[in-house]
Amino acid sequence: MKNKTLATWLTFVGGPFGLHRFYLFGLANRLAWMLPIPTILGLYGVHRARTYGLEDPWSWVLIPMLGFTIAGCAINALAYGLMTTDRWNERFNPNLPKDSTGGQTNWLTVGALAASLLVGTTVLMASLAYSFQHYFEYQVEEARLISQSPEIKKTAD
Repeated sequence: MKNKTLATWLTFVGGPFGLHRFYLFGLANRLAWMLPIPTILGLYGVHRARTYGLEDPWSWVLIPMLGFTIAGCAINALAYGLMTTDRWNERFNPNLPKDSTGGQTNWLTVGALAASLLVGTTVLMASLAYSFQHYFEYQVEEARLISQSPEIKKTAD
């Protein structure tokens, strides 16, 4: 029997590593094996930012991968936690009655929903802000370099 509360917490806490998909769909699930890739690339981006500073262009490309993966898993945790008991059991416990205890919501499920909502939105907004800030800083720097180009100065004279 697949438990909705456990699946919601696994999605929130271990989702970026695919733990919830292993729990719900088994070891043969391809997405479960692919989910750690953007997570590891994002963690590598954090390592690069700590090693080379925030000016490293690869870090501002890689770090949002981690943030968007965490935010996506938080949204998925919300979808699992808000699923009705009938729908949960129909989808993940098809051999059990529709009102079996595996799909019922309790206070631990509500706690997972609140944590997912809080952390997911915070990480999503931070990832967007980080991405846009570094993108626009990069664009300003490129525009400055173009404006100081000797070819442009010749045509202006």
